[in-house]
Amino acid sequence: MTAPDWFKRALRAPRRQSFVEVAECPINVLDWGERGNPGLVLIHGGAAHAEWWAHLAPMFSSSYHVIALDLSGHGDSGRREHYSHPQWADEVVAVCDAAGFPGPPVVVGHSLGGLVTMQTAATHGEVLAGAVIVDSPVRRPDPESEEGTRGRAFRAPGTYPNLDTALSHFHLIPPQPDVEPWMLEHVARNSLHETPAGWTWKFDPHLFTYTLVAMHDQLAAVKCRVAVLRGEHSVVVPPDTAAYMYELMGRVSPVVTIPEAHHHLILDQPLSFVSALRTLLADWEHSVPVRRSHQS
Repeated sequence: MTAPDWFKRALRAPRRQSFVEVAECPINVLDWGERGNPGLVLIHGGAAHAEWWAHLAPMFSSSYHVIALDLSGHGDSGRREHYSHPQWADEVVAVCDAAGFPGPPVVVGHSLGGLVTMQTAATHGEVLAGAVIVDSPVRRPDPESEEGTRGRAFRAPGTYPNLDTALSHFHLIPPQPDVEPWMLEHVARNSLHETPAGWTWKFDPHLFTYTLVAMHDQLAAVKCRVAVLRGEHSVVVPPDTAAYMYELMGRVSPVVTIPEAHHHLILDQPLSFVSALRTLLADWEHSVPVRRSHQS
C-alpha cells in the first residue's frame, strides 16, 4: 500500500531548519507555520527524533507556529556526557525562547518526550500555556529507558553495510501492530546516518545510562494546564496508570483515550490524534483554567 495523499502533502509542506545552542550543545529544530502565531512545541520519544512529527506538524501550522526539536543525544542534535530530564527541559525552554513566540506555548510530548514535558511544566510551567502528555507513564520508566536500562535495546546499536539492510532492522519499542509500512519507512530512514563503518542509528548509545527518576512529583507539581492522551490498547499507560495520573493532576485535567491506538499512537492513529489535540487546544483557547490542588 502506498502512502495516502494527506501524508504526502504533509511531508511536502514548507518548513525551516535551525540549530539552537544550549549549554554548549547544538539542538536541531524544525519549524512550520507563520512566525508570530501562538507556539506549539512537539517533543519526540526516546531514541526517536523530530521527524516523528513531520506528518502531523503541518496540520496545526495554519493556526500555530509549530516546532519540533531533537533532544540532545537524539537525531541531528549534539551529544552530551550526561543526560537528564531537567537538562532536556532546559533545552525545550531555550528552543522556545529562540523561536520568539508571542506568548507562552503549548508543549506536547510523546513517551520519553511526555516525561520531559512533565519536567518542563513542573520547573518552567510559568512560561507555558499548557502541557500535553502523550502515552507517557508515571508509575514506571518510559519504555525506551526501561529497555535500555535492562540492556536489551539501544546500548549497542548495530552498524550495517547499506541503508536497505539497516532499514530492515528498524522496529518499534514496545512492539505493536497496525503501523503502516510507509509510516515506518519515513521514521526509520530519518533514524539512520552513514558513518565510515557503515549505516547506524543517530541516537547516542549512552543515552539511557542516566539515572531514572519517578515522575509523580513532577506531574503533581505542574504549574500550567495539563492533559494526558493515551492509546486505548497501550501497554505503557493502561487504565490503572491513567487513573493514577488523573489523581496526581488533581482530578481536574482530562485524560483522553484514542480509540484503537497503541503506545505509538502518533504513528498508528495519527488522524485521530490530530482531532483529539485540535479539540483540546480549541478548548484551552476559549476557557478559563481550573485551579489544580497540588498533592505532595
